Amino acid sequence: MSADNRTVWVVDDDASIAWVLEKALSREGYDVSRFDSAEAMLAEMNGQPGARPDVVLSDIRMEGMSGFELVDALHRDNAELPVIIMTAYGDLDSAVDAYRHGAFEYLTKPFDIREMLTLVERACHQGAAADVTQGGGGKPKTMLGESTAMQEVFRIIGRLSSSEMNVLIRGESGTGKELVANAIQRNSPRADKPMIAINTAAIPAELLESELFGHEKGAFTGAHGRHVGRFEQADGGTLFLDEIGDMPAGLQTRLLRVLSEGRFYRVGGREEVHVDVRVIAATNQNLESLVASGAFRNDLFHRLNVIAIHTPTLRERRSDIPMLVNHFLQQTAAELGGELKQCSAEVFEIMQAYDWPGNVRELENVVRRLTVLAPSKTIQPADLPAEMLQADSRSEDWESALADTASDRLRSGESRLMQSMGARFETALIRAALAHSRGHKQKAAELLGWGRNTLTRKLRQLHLD
Repeated sequence: MSADNRTVWVVDDDASIAWVLEKALSREGYDVSRFDSAEAMLAEMNGQPGARPDVVLSDIRMEGMSGFELVDALHRDNAELPVIIMTAYGDLDSAVDAYRHGAFEYLTKPFDIREMLTLVERACHQGAAADVTQGGGGKPKTMLGESTAMQEVFRIIGRLSSSEMNVLIRGESGTGKELVANAIQRNSPRADKPMIAINTAAIPAELLESELFGHEKGAFTGAHGRHVGRFEQADGGTLFLDEIGDMPAGLQTRLLRVLSEGRFYRVGGREEVHVDVRVIAATNQNLESLVASGAFRNDLFHRLNVIAIHTPTLRERRSDIPMLVNHFLQQTAAELGGELKQCSAEVFEIMQAYDWPGNVRELENVVRRLTVLAPSKTIQPADLPAEMLQADSRSEDWESALADTASDRLRSGESRLMQSMGARFETALIRAALAHSRGHKQKAAELLGWGRNTLTRKLRQLHLD
C-alpha cells in the first residue's frame, strides 16, 4: 500500500520524539499531524467533521488523558481506527493493557524507525480492510471484472445468495478476499445483520482467544470487566476470519466446537453462550499442506471448506487490467478533486505484461501514485515505477541466456558446472521464493515445490540461513 495520501496523527508530549516520527513518516510519503496531548487531537477531530486519520501513534503516559483513554475515546465512534501505542515502560502489564484496550500494536521506546514504519504500513492495510468489511460508513468498494476467472467468482456469489453455509475464500494477498466476503454478506439472507471481521494473524496468540470468545471480569490480570468477543458481536450475522491458516492449534479446537454446536464459554466464564453465526474464512496459505503437517486440524478444514471460492490473481485476469485502471483513475480523481487522467496504449501494454506480485492492491496503489505524480493528463511509460519498466525490458528467453553463460564458462576452461552454476541457480530461486513469501519458510518451500526440511537443508548447504 502506498503511503501517498495516507494520514498519520502523532500524539506525544515529548516534542523531540514527535519531531523524529514526523520526519521519518513524511519521508515515506505520509501526511503527518502532531499533537502534544490526546485532548488536542480529539479537539481537532471533533472540530473538523470528516477529519479522520488512517493511523494514530500515541504515547501512553501524558499529561491529562492517557494513551489508553484516547484509544477508548476513539473506538467509541471509530471502532476500526488502528492505534499504535508507544511507551518507554516496556512491561508486560502495559503490553497486555494496550491490546485489551484495542490497540493495533504496542511499541517500546526506544524503537527502530524501520520497525515503526512497518507497523504503520500494516495498520494502514488493516484500516483499509476494515473499511471494506464494516462498510466504512460509506459506499462499499466495487468488485469489477469481465474475465472468465472473475465471472466464475460472481457466479458462486450469486448461487450463495440464498445460502447461509460456511465459506472458505482462498487466494494470494491483494486479490480481494475481503471484497468477496463483503459481497457474500451483502447478498445473503443475513444482509441486515452485523458482519464482524477479525484478522487472526494480526492479534497475538495469547490474546486471540479473548478477542474471539470474550472474557469475564477477573479472568486474568487486567480483565477489569466483562468483554464481549467477536462471536457474540456477530450473533445472528456473519464473522469474517481472515488469515485463518495462522490460527493457533488450541483455538482451532474451540472454533471447531462453536462451528459444530454453536456454543462456547467466555474465558474465565461458567455460563455457556449460544450463538448463531455464519463463518466466512479466508487464507493465502495451502491449508492441505498445513493439514498434512499437523499444523491445521483436518476436521476444522472440512467444516470451513463447505463452499470454496478462489480469488484469481491479477496474472490470471490480465484482460481486466484496463477496466480496473480506469476505475481507480476515476476513483482517485474524485477523492482528490483533481483532473481525471488516462493511460496511453503503451502503458496498458506494459501493465498487462507485468506479473503484479501484489495483485489488485498493488495495481490500485500504482494508479493512485501515478494520478498524483504523472506530470501530464496522459500517463506515459516513463511515468511508471522502475520495477515495471525493468520487468518489461527483461528477456523472456532466460533459458537461452543461461545456455550462453554456460557456453562462455566452458570456453574459458571451467568444469564441474553443476556445482558452480547449479548452486547459484538454486540460490536465486530460493531468494526469490523467500522474498515473495516475505521470509516465511513454509510458504517459500511450497512455492519451490519442496518440503520445509528440504529448504532448511538447502539453506545450510548454500550458507543462506
